[in-house]
Amino acid sequence: MKFYMTPGSCSTGVHILLEEIGVVFEAYVLNLPRGDHLKPDYLAINPHGTIPTLVRDDGVALTDFVSIATWLAETYPRRKLMPDDPALAEEARAMLEFCTRHIHGEGFRRVFTPERYGGDRETTIAEGQAIATSAFDAVNSALAGRDYVAGGFSIADAALFYVEFWAAKTGMTLPPNCLAHYARMKSRPAVVQVLAEEGYR
Repeated sequence: MKFYMTPGSCSTGVHILLEEIGVVFEAYVLNLPRGDHLKPDYLAINPHGTIPTLVRDDGVALTDFVSIATWLAETYPRRKLMPDDPALAEEARAMLEFCTRHIHGEGFRRVFTPERYGGDRETTIAEGQAIATSAFDAVNSALAGRDYVAGGFSIADAALFYVEFWAAKTGMTLPPNCLAHYARMKSRPAVVQVLAEEGYR
């Protein structure tokens, strides 16, 4: 498989899942500021020009976090990336969507790319931070009494980790249960390996 990624981005969550599974893949690093994601050779693979992209062995390209994570969980069931319990599995799916669509899509997108929204740059960034802060408060409540989102480690934890990582890197204060989850994730061997490979210590 071929994995197209950018260190420190949402693709870090997929990178973690690939290492947790132990699957063999080729990694291709895209430099977003340089516009690698908009070059014709990449757009031929992913017309949306987004990351991450995972090109499967059969040549099919999966071009967003949710589809990649879900496919990995279904294709490698022995790795238990989704809970067996239906209710917990639904919680994991809901958190996966919440992190990728809301915390990332509505919150951090404003923080990282305020020019997309027009208007005053600082106001847009503040709006994004407020959205993320409120969302983390909701996640904090959901994590009460739990080490991971839905029992054991799942694809939802990989998604939550990358937005927690962004919060930490941008100086946001995570609420206690999110902070504990973030620390727990950073101690996992696969996460330690991924952060080292992506240049973070």
